[in-house]
Amino acid sequence: MSKYAAYGIALIHNGTEVAQVTNISGPSLSLDTADVTEHDGDGWEEVVGTILRTGTLTFEIVYDPIDATHIAVIAGLTGKTLESFEVWFPDDDFTAWAFDAYVTGVSPSAPVGDALKASITLKPSGEMSLTETYSL
Repeated sequence: MSKYAAYGIALIHNGTEVAQVTNISGPSLSLDTADVTEHDGDGWEEVVGTILRTGTLTFEIVYDPIDATHIAVIAGLTGKTLESFEVWFPDDDFTAWAFDAYVTGVSPSAPVGDALKASITLKPSGEMSLTETYSL
């Protein structure tokens, strides 16, 4: 089993790499279940899978207010538009998560003695596919 450093991961927005990404967290995938336990069963809980939930994906950037990729991400929030995203992993197979998402949060921070940064939250909508499609 291979092991990989996280360094080198890339976030792609509408076909363009978002500049100065420092951290990516998520998406937090989960499966809802419904209880189907019967009175005449064996006494063990039984469930069936129902809805796949995508949770959210959050990424942080060293924020540059005039960077075109940062402007484009924020425009997705203000425009309330479903946008195309990919997370490219730094593995030997060029694996990527591909999904459409809404930008649901932009939170800049400017602490004294630190860099201007922003945290961006995405809410995926629809299927998230794990593929081997990107190329350098």
